[in-house]
Amino acid sequence: MSYQRPLLQVIVARLNEQPKRMQILAGPRQVGKTTLVHQFRATRPSDSVRVVAADAFEKAGLSDADDWDSPTLMRSQAATFDASWLIDQWSKAERDAKAWRESEPGRASRLPFVLVIDEIQKIPRWSDHIKGLWDRQIATEHPMQVLLLGSSPLLMQKGLSESLAGRYEVIPITHWSFEEMNSAFDFTLDQFVFFGAYPGSASYIQDEPRWRNYVLRSLIEPNIERDVLMMTRVDKPALLKQLFEVGCSFSGQVVSLDKTLGQLNDAGNVTTLARYLELLAHAGLMAGLHKHAAQVLRKRQSPPKFQVLNNALMSAKGQHSFAEAMADRSHWGRLVESAVGAHLINSADTDTRIHYWREGGLEVDFVIEHRGRLAAVEVKSGSVGAGARHAGLDEFIQRFPSCKRWVVGSESLPLGEFMRHGAAHWVG
Repeated sequence: MSYQRPLLQVIVARLNEQPKRMQILAGPRQVGKTTLVHQFRATRPSDSVRVVAADAFEKAGLSDADDWDSPTLMRSQAATFDASWLIDQWSKAERDAKAWRESEPGRASRLPFVLVIDEIQKIPRWSDHIKGLWDRQIATEHPMQVLLLGSSPLLMQKGLSESLAGRYEVIPITHWSFEEMNSAFDFTLDQFVFFGAYPGSASYIQDEPRWRNYVLRSLIEPNIERDVLMMTRVDKPALLKQLFEVGCSFSGQVVSLDKTLGQLNDAGNVTTLARYLELLAHAGLMAGLHKHAAQVLRKRQSPPKFQVLNNALMSAKGQHSFAEAMADRSHWGRLVESAVGAHLINSADTDTRIHYWREGGLEVDFVIEHRGRLAAVEVKSGSVGAGARHAGLDEFIQRFPSCKRWVVGSESLPLGEFMRHGAAHWVG
């Protein structure tokens, strides 16, 4: 496939710099991390990059839309992926780097050699071993760039926090935006709202049972079973799965965890649910937005607003077909609000927070907080005239007069226009 995500240029620029810190490509499953590596490799002379994978299968070339993070697989030679394997691959990369400098001294002075290690989380205690190898080679006269990535966001995060403080930079990769799905797969806005943004599922949307089965069996189940349940301690896996089901059903809605417990079959408590919600967020599946409040404690004590990070999760778990969803205006309105929430979270940078606001019967769908500045966002899926009243927005603006005000889906701000800009843009 020829489409290149804009993020590719960030990766190229980072890896063409002289090495100072390792680069970490971090994000959820099935968003194209491995594909970006192959596309980066195509920008470089072949002998200036070494790509290895700590996997029983070696990931090979990519050709079409179905290959996004599901590339052709070829069996590699039998290998044990442990510290010895990692040290061996590192040593081979150092020899390759020396050969690159000797064969192309002019270009090598501008383009450092790059070692890419995929599925790094599968190596036991990988961060401890990488720390020693990195510290040794960064002190040499000709250090190489190192890019690490893996399919488990939770294990990647754990390894980085354990041993590698100060030694890495993260290149975050999120779920695809509407503009990306439109450019790569010709998705309409309505298709994006319903089918979401998994590139690997794009070719199946004309066959909805097949699309739904792919999302449920090939995307959701591996995320839950491999990332969340196998990679961290979960005492009540059935409770976590039920929480995910409820969160998908109520995406875009504020639901107290106490009431959520009443809908679940397995016993638990609010603290357990809150922790499981954080695990789902780290896995790139679903977040719980906090209420906007001046006091941090009030934010934490507020009931969460469930928010899937990709609308495919909401639609695949639901009962509506695409046509049925569009015909059911109430359900379509919830899908639109969920799509806006997912877009805001996925496009928010490290200085940007997404909340909601509610006082009594007044509510604002989303509040964007960026470096002390605020924007209030109300989402409407029907026809909204320029003079329409929005009591929640009016009250919030009265309390925070410097806050910007936006009504998504209005004549002045169509949904498609809103989706073309990241969260911080709307704060100004």
